[in-house]
Amino acid sequence: MFRIGVLSDTHGFFDSKIAEYFGQCDEIWHAGDIGDYNVILKLNLIAPVVAVFGNIDGTPIRSRYPGHQRQKREELDIWMTHIGGYPGNYDRRVKPEIFTNPPGLFISGHSHILKVIHDKKNGFLHINPGAAGRNGMHKVRTLVRFEVAQGRIGNLDVIELGTRSSAKIS
Repeated sequence: MFRIGVLSDTHGFFDSKIAEYFGQCDEIWHAGDIGDYNVILKLNLIAPVVAVFGNIDGTPIRSRYPGHQRQKREELDIWMTHIGGYPGNYDRRVKPEIFTNPPGLFISGHSHILKVIHDKKNGFLHINPGAAGRNGMHKVRTLVRFEVAQGRIGNLDVIELGTRSSAKIS
């Protein structure tokens, strides 16, 4: 069994409550718009980080992380990118691959809208963890945590950190 914590759109903000929720995770996956490399440094104190850059990320982050990560964990093919869309409305940059070589799990950020949707047409789960930062149009800051075992996702939790203004800064 492998535990993964997923977040996106921190925009340079790190809430110390993340450590509480991701403390038992084997890895933390950040789906872009990191905003400040210090966020990665703090996440790495909790668990190893797998990340992609987002549209707001500058050279320090883009030089360390790719635009796409595709890796296997416990036999599950996971693809993460920042701007990916969602079932029925995938971004043009991921559409060809989604249809010809679908992953078992597709993770994207960017919209600041939490979504966990089964793509029935392509046979995989899509997760957008919403936004963990304070910048954007979202009202509630969110994270997602789940387990992977033998190619299957289980024990998926949606975590609310609080409103954008009720952020605990560390």
